Amino acid sequence: MPMVKRLTKEEIQQIKTFRGRSWFFGFVTVFLFSILAFRFFYLQVIEYDNFIVKAEANRKTEAFHAPRRGIIMDKHGEMLAANEPIYTLEITPGKVHGLNKTIEDLSKIIEISKYERRKFLRLKDELPRLSPVPLKSNLTDEEVARFVAQSWRYPGVEVRSRMHRYYPQGKDAAHVVGYIGRISQRDQTALEKSGKEADYTGTLYIGKLGLEQSYEDVLHGKPGVEELEVRASGRPIRSLSNRPSTTGSNLVLSLDMGLQREITKVLNGRRGAIVAIEPATGDILGFVSNPSFDPNLFVDGIDQETWDGLNQDPDKPLLNRALRGAYPIGSTIKPFLAASAAELGVRDPKTVIQDRGTFKLGNHIFRDSTHGRGYGPVDMKRSIVVSSDVYYYSLAQDMGIDRIHDSLAPFGFGQITGIDLKGEVRGILPSKEWKLKRFKRKWLTGDTISVGIGQGYNAFTMLQLAHAVATLANDGIIMKPHLVKKIVDPTTGEEHYVARDPIGKVPIRKEYLNLVKKAMNEVTTQGTGRKIFQGAPYKVAGKTGTAQVLGIKQGEKYDKDKIKERHRDHSLFIAFAPYEKPVIALAILVENGGFGAQAAAPAAREILDYYLVQRAKEEAAKKSQDIQLKAPEDKKKDNDEKQKQPVKSSIVRTASDKKTTKQGAQP
Repeated sequence: MPMVKRLTKEEIQQIKTFRGRSWFFGFVTVFLFSILAFRFFYLQVIEYDNFIVKAEANRKTEAFHAPRRGIIMDKHGEMLAANEPIYTLEITPGKVHGLNKTIEDLSKIIEISKYERRKFLRLKDELPRLSPVPLKSNLTDEEVARFVAQSWRYPGVEVRSRMHRYYPQGKDAAHVVGYIGRISQRDQTALEKSGKEADYTGTLYIGKLGLEQSYEDVLHGKPGVEELEVRASGRPIRSLSNRPSTTGSNLVLSLDMGLQREITKVLNGRRGAIVAIEPATGDILGFVSNPSFDPNLFVDGIDQETWDGLNQDPDKPLLNRALRGAYPIGSTIKPFLAASAAELGVRDPKTVIQDRGTFKLGNHIFRDSTHGRGYGPVDMKRSIVVSSDVYYYSLAQDMGIDRIHDSLAPFGFGQITGIDLKGEVRGILPSKEWKLKRFKRKWLTGDTISVGIGQGYNAFTMLQLAHAVATLANDGIIMKPHLVKKIVDPTTGEEHYVARDPIGKVPIRKEYLNLVKKAMNEVTTQGTGRKIFQGAPYKVAGKTGTAQVLGIKQGEKYDKDKIKERHRDHSLFIAFAPYEKPVIALAILVENGGFGAQAAAPAAREILDYYLVQRAKEEAAKKSQDIQLKAPEDKKKDNDEKQKQPVKSSIVRTASDKKTTKQGAQP
């Protein structure tokens, strides 16, 4: 039996040490593998749903397509805002090294103007660094070809095909249509607050002014999205799904562009505003503020120099005078005061006062602005025909400012009309409460006297004045003024009409409304407008107005030749025609144009001649032409139908006729 070697103490200690270390490292190894196993379990089981989505995201991407914006057209189908496909040269600043050098190099391939460079630099500062900024729009095919041939030299620069917003009417409809522009940070914040940011994914433009802004939700449409499978490099492999964008709805306006252009022509470069309304419907037929601007300048961003030129122009072309300009309206206020006074019983229409050319209140003498000698005996009707200031000085005193306020408010003076354009101002229809709140001073009787002839504190827009005239012409029935007649779905053709029903009625009896309308008719046949409308082939009701810009001291006489042009009186005229059945109501303001019969009334005559005579002839000629063009087609259609008729039926009918004749019946 072999002898067993006995281990020494050192050997026993070494074995113990080895076993201890083995157990330790074995435990550590098992522990680490347990952690790894748990991690595998966590990733493969617990987080499976989350990571499968992320894996799919690495394989898929979404491309958003901006919707095509709805078009805007006038009542006859003439285009006011359209879309046209164009090529644009765009730079993403965050992807370009040496931006100025890149632009210089590009200018050797494609001509780039100073204006386009200024516009690019302004937009670059407004947009994020990774957003593409247009350098040049509306590239020709030749320019596109030249760039594409060398595009590899310019990383971060590309040519894109976009739908470009275009305004064919330019300045003639700028204050109505407005314009679109790049979505700014302010716009983005507003979209996020309203919860509409998802509708603008992939969209670069938004309505900034006019109908483009007011009907943004209608015109914009819904973006489309395409799901793509991509490589690791991001290059698309194939399309997995596609939801097309939805085109925005189209707007058909009540505006008549022929009339709109005629109004602009009549103003002939003078500062002013003219609004034309169809009384029975509230349709805005013409809406002109002059001077105007070209909305096409704003679509891709206007450069600073051009913006400063428009913004600092003393004629204020960016101001929508018809919507936002508030003016004293002079004697055009008189028909509305007269009807209100008759209804309230303040003044019987037959009551006669002596107009000696002056009205005394305390120590102050108020004079007739145009006829210092006075008009002698004047009743209500004659007061409108001859435009007696003295009559309305006394009438205003009898009514008092608060009753004047309450009587004129239903006509829309000093009120928001509710027209479908943003930014309308309320104007000023004064009262005792208004003055106390505004100036912390009490109302004085002398303040009321001035309001009686449309001066003093009152200030109204031409939209309000035209709305009031339309209401008067419509026998006191109030229609909401509107520019959009109907909204049309471009896909289904479904039409939605806007503002078709009356919204109220002025609380004045028809007999008093008829009285002032009759007086306004006589203004154009016997009164201040008789020379202007002499020989007109239609009956018209009108009223001249002159509004002071600067006050004249007592005892002084107005002399326009001694006053700066911008300080001269404003010329106003209101009208509706034909008198028996009105189809158009006008409010005209020519800034610093002098007496109402001097500038505004002749403009009214030209506009009414165009709309009631020339326009009618044009439409009749067009209708006749359509009939003539249609006649040969109808004749050809009849011949084609005859040729298509089977010969057999003709033979059978003939045989039947013969048979009937033989039997003694009448064929």
